[in-house]
Amino acid sequence: MATPKKRTGKASQATRRANWKGNIPATTICPNCKTVVLTHTVCPECGYYKNGFASKKVKATNVEKIQSKAEEIKEAEVVAEAKTEEKTKEKAEPKKTTTRKPRAKKADGETKTTTTRKPRAKKSEETGKSKEEA
Repeated sequence: MATPKKRTGKASQATRRANWKGNIPATTICPNCKTVVLTHTVCPECGYYKNGFASKKVKATNVEKIQSKAEEIKEAEVVAEAKTEEKTKEKAEPKKTTTRKPRAKKADGETKTTTTRKPRAKKSEETGKSKEEA
């Protein structure tokens, strides 16, 4: 078997390893209980696979779970529909706009006063003063 004559650099290793990508497993929704399941596998929640249950034991124990989940899903759908109806009603109603109070009118003699800033001293003057003071 051949042995390498020189060491492989970090960049070469990184470019080679960059092509090793993990794949997200394919999932589907169980037609019976509506849970996420890997494709071509028995549902871990209800034991359903393709057109029936995988075993008779699973069917007997999980029928109640399936029925309760189906009821929960229906209730969730009803709640979601009610929320969407409320939102549409809120959108249909015009929003009340608030108006600002009018500003008080100024008297005839009043004028707007502005403050003025002192001009900054130049750097050369500041350094000169510090030398004179020292």
